[in-house]
Amino acid sequence: MDGTTLSRAFAALADPTRRDLVSRLTLGDADVNELAAPYEMSLQAISKHIAVLEKAGLVSRRREAQRRPVHLDAEALGELTRWIDHHRHAVEARMGRLDEVLTSDSAPPPKDAP
Repeated sequence: MDGTTLSRAFAALADPTRRDLVSRLTLGDADVNELAAPYEMSLQAISKHIAVLEKAGLVSRRREAQRRPVHLDAEALGELTRWIDHHRHAVEARMGRLDEVLTSDSAPPPKDAP
């Protein structure tokens, strides 16, 4: 996932309604009517949210007869998870090294210690 796509995905997920739609889609594909049911907003508003998720590469739509189900792209979520995990591991490693320094016996005493 390139930087632009990554930025689009995180921007799309910044909205709580879109995060909720992604959560709903983890249960399976759904059409706009099914996705809109729990919300007090128009089908057009839900469609706009889906379009943002689609542009970010997080969902896709396909035609099944008269239905156009929305499908969550698990690989795109995996890319986001890998990006987050990479940075989380780097921070954890840095904090682990700091812990080692702070707890080691060879650390010099503070300058103002007696």
